[in-house]
Amino acid sequence: MRKGSIAFSLFWLSAAWLILALVGTAFLLTDLYSRALDSNLSNQLRFNIDTISSGTLDSTDPDFDDIIVTDPRYYRVSTGWYWVIRDANDEVITTSGSAVGMLIPRIEAPFDADNYRSAILEDEAGNRVRAIERATTSNGRPLRIMVTGNLDDISRSASDFRGQTLTVLSAVGIALAIMSGIVARLALRPIGRLGEAIEKVREGEAETITGTYPREIAPLAEEVNELLRSNTQIIERARSAVGNLAHGLKTPLAVLRNEASAARDNPLARVVTSESDKMTQLVTTYLDRARIAARTSVVGKKADATMVMLRLVRVMEKLNRHVTIAFKRPDASLPWFRGDEGDLEEMAGNLLDNACKWSKGKIAVTMMAERTPSQQFLLIRIEDDGPGLTEDEATKVLRRGVRLDEKTPGSGLGLDIVKELVDVYGGSLQLRRSVLGGVLAELKLPAAKVGGLVRS
Repeated sequence: MRKGSIAFSLFWLSAAWLILALVGTAFLLTDLYSRALDSNLSNQLRFNIDTISSGTLDSTDPDFDDIIVTDPRYYRVSTGWYWVIRDANDEVITTSGSAVGMLIPRIEAPFDADNYRSAILEDEAGNRVRAIERATTSNGRPLRIMVTGNLDDISRSASDFRGQTLTVLSAVGIALAIMSGIVARLALRPIGRLGEAIEKVREGEAETITGTYPREIAPLAEEVNELLRSNTQIIERARSAVGNLAHGLKTPLAVLRNEASAARDNPLARVVTSESDKMTQLVTTYLDRARIAARTSVVGKKADATMVMLRLVRVMEKLNRHVTIAFKRPDASLPWFRGDEGDLEEMAGNLLDNACKWSKGKIAVTMMAERTPSQQFLLIRIEDDGPGLTEDEATKVLRRGVRLDEKTPGSGLGLDIVKELVDVYGGSLQLRRSVLGGVLAELKLPAAKVGGLVRS
């Protein structure tokens, strides 16, 4: 169980509750056991009083020295177990062997309706005792018979019982905590399966969530599938709208260029031709931006980045004969790009095209994997031997439509489109000084969890 998970929280909450409940139960049982022992002691002391009282009736000795109580504790000194017979003047007539030479404390409380009184006292040896005294008459002679029992024995028994109870209940608590953890994991296993199914959709291994789930989770799976269907429909409608708009704009622009081409000597025709070309380029650029903005999600797709870069390198070398592109083909362990192949071509292609425009003849392309504790990324590095950029220029060039050199063909929107696509995928784009002397463009994009084999 990982920290922060539902199973982890359930386990520790149940464990904490079990500890409190079982500790409380242990002390409650100990209190009940102690009360039961005290009640049993009181009953035993009353029985001993009745036994001594019967002995006084049968005794032939005026000092009752012939009375015998069979409990051996009444014959050991300072045990807390005593019996004493006093007369009406509260003078001691006789005592148990355990009370010989000791001053037995008196009970100050009044007698009840049954001529009994009781109290908790402390003898000379420091023992806490339960004392019960009865006022009675033996052969016409008024007597007071007091019997005591050691309460410290009860306390020790209760303490031993508490220790044993805590030991047993701790074992029970550990067993219940383990069981609650197992139950939590078993109960939450369908959520884990649902998470794996969603991850498969995100990684492009499945189009929808499949599997059978409990009634509590099944609606969630259905809603996610419905969201995926709705997301796909929105993207398709947006792409269709962008395509229709592109066709609608291209036709009037083509008419303008054709009409202007028919009158090349006319200065107005030359202006129309020049501006319509710019408009065509801007329309294409902004339609691409609209396509990016219409994208609500990029779920369920992945692309072989190695094949995309090989294709781009071949195309750029053909278009730029003066440039040599050094590209070391990575091995099959390189992860795939988690996203649309066309978007990867647009991002890497824009960066590679810029490198070719500014390069003096050397371009280096490298690809590698970068892993973090929670995710892995695909790192594409494109560097050239051109004039390079300062830190301020590298920051400015990523702004919308900014161009540092107006003489170089282009709208200044290429890097901006790359930046927007990078943001859509949750990646990053950095421009720095290259060891070749020019610009190092570092494109970091999310990688698919399951890589594909590099194809030849």
